[in-house]
Amino acid sequence: MFTGIVEELGEIARVEPLSDAARLTVRGPLVASDARHGDSIAVNGVCLTVVEVSGDEFTVDVVHETLKRSSLGRAEAGRQVNLERAMPANGRFGGHVMQGHVDGTATFLSRDPDGLTHFAFPAPLGRYIVEKGSIAVDGVSLTVAGVAKEEFSIALIPTTLELTTLGRTEPGDVVNIEVDVLAKYVEKLAAVHLPGTGVDNGKGKEDA
Repeated sequence: MFTGIVEELGEIARVEPLSDAARLTVRGPLVASDARHGDSIAVNGVCLTVVEVSGDEFTVDVVHETLKRSSLGRAEAGRQVNLERAMPANGRFGGHVMQGHVDGTATFLSRDPDGLTHFAFPAPLGRYIVEKGSIAVDGVSLTVAGVAKEEFSIALIPTTLELTTLGRTEPGDVVNIEVDVLAKYVEKLAAVHLPGTGVDNGKGKEDA
C-alpha cells in the first residue's frame, strides 16, 4: 500500500523492450538505498516489483496491461518520475489509501498563476471523482478542487510543484490517475442493495 507522499524525484535510466512487456531501470538513490528483490515501489503511481538493485538504480518489469493502461507505455530514458516505497506497517499515514493500481490516464490542460491545475479525464471515471475527494495523479496524493464535465482541477502548493513531476508538466502531457478505492467499494456495496442494478444480492437462494 502507498499513501501518495512522494519520497524522491527519480529518473528513468534505461528502457529495454521485452516480449509483450518492458524492463525499466530507474535511478533513485533514496528508494534504492534499502530496496530488495521483490519489494514494491510506486513509479509515477504504478506499483511495480523490484527485480534487481544496483547502486542507486533499481530495475522493474512492466507487463503489457500496465503499459497499455498507464503512462509507462511512453516511458523513455531521461524522463523524471515520482517514486515512493511501499508504506511500512509502522509508518505514518500522510496521504490517502493508494494501491498503485492505476485506473487510467488523464491529460494535463493548464495551470493558473495561483497553482490551480486542470486535467481532462476519461468519462467512465467521472463517477469516482468528487469535489474535495482524494485522487492520485502520477502517484501524488491530492484533493480535488473542482469537477466540471470531464475535467477536474487540483490546487498545487509550491512544494509539490518543486518536488514532483507535476511542476514540470506541459499541456498535452499524460498523467496516471488512481481514484479513491473507497469510492469503488461503496459503489459495489450499494449496488447489492439497490434494485435494478444487475448485481446478484444473493436473495432467493437457499443456503448451501
